[in-house]
Amino acid sequence: MRFVGSFLFPESASNLAPNVDHIYLALLALSTAITILVLVVALFFCIRYRRGSKADRTPPKGTPMRIEITWTLIPLLIFLGLFFWAAEEFFAMSRPPADATEIYVVGKQWMWKIQHPDGRREINELHIPVGRPVKLVMTSEDVIHDFFVPDFRTKQDVVPGRYTTEWFTPTKPGKYHIFCSQYCGTDHSRMVGWVYVMEPAEHARWLQRQPAPDSLVAQGERAFHSRGCSGCHVQSSAIHAPLLDGIFGKPVPLKDGSLVIADEQYLRDSILLPNKQIAAGYEPLMPTFQGQISEEELNAIIAYLKSLGDQPRQEGER
Repeated sequence: MRFVGSFLFPESASNLAPNVDHIYLALLALSTAITILVLVVALFFCIRYRRGSKADRTPPKGTPMRIEITWTLIPLLIFLGLFFWAAEEFFAMSRPPADATEIYVVGKQWMWKIQHPDGRREINELHIPVGRPVKLVMTSEDVIHDFFVPDFRTKQDVVPGRYTTEWFTPTKPGKYHIFCSQYCGTDHSRMVGWVYVMEPAEHARWLQRQPAPDSLVAQGERAFHSRGCSGCHVQSSAIHAPLLDGIFGKPVPLKDGSLVIADEQYLRDSILLPNKQIAAGYEPLMPTFQGQISEEELNAIIAYLKSLGDQPRQEGER
């Protein structure tokens, strides 16, 4: 099995890889078995009923119902089993654990820009410790990209104007390729990078060797004030605007009577497309920041808003 895995697949280096490989092997084995079965039956009939043979060709009077049920029900149950097995793995890949480290990824022709929670940034490289779950919150500056790490068996489209997520827990230290698996333009083939999975002690030493900028939350707080957001979204403001403390992950009633969860996408749209979803009880007064703010600054502001507690701040508090 180890030889077969190394021959057919890249390195299995994440918690997701073994189950993906098992599903693939099950599909491969089932397809092979059906192909052989059909081939054997076809050869049998070709030989038995060949021209000139003395085989009885009298049409049967009827096919027993149990045979019809058997060859219909058994394949149905097998493929339903495969479907539910793959669906379970798909949902597991779509639900990152609550303690996963959130890292922002911005795709751009033709590079990957990465922002860590502590404020460190990387281009086409991602340094992470082994054994700790990582959640990538991704968007694109231009066209559709796709963040693909074959050794982790995980890939996800990176779409302009919205956030998509991808998560994994690396299980083996090493150096693993990042590819863009969505054709994105002339230099698509150059949009590659590396994930460096390190032992915790080695990762700590790597962090010490890197510049220690302000955290992503601190950067977002500065941008929140410098962009003038703090002038409206406080209790004492003369402008009637929603308070943002503790808003992340909570339901927000909208002016049209619907409800929306204040996730990363809602916060993003509220900054860039403020008239898209107007909160109930408020007028559409907020200006748009579309084209005025970079993806990196937007990510920092969203990280800051996610960090706010439920206690309202007074005007001028940071």
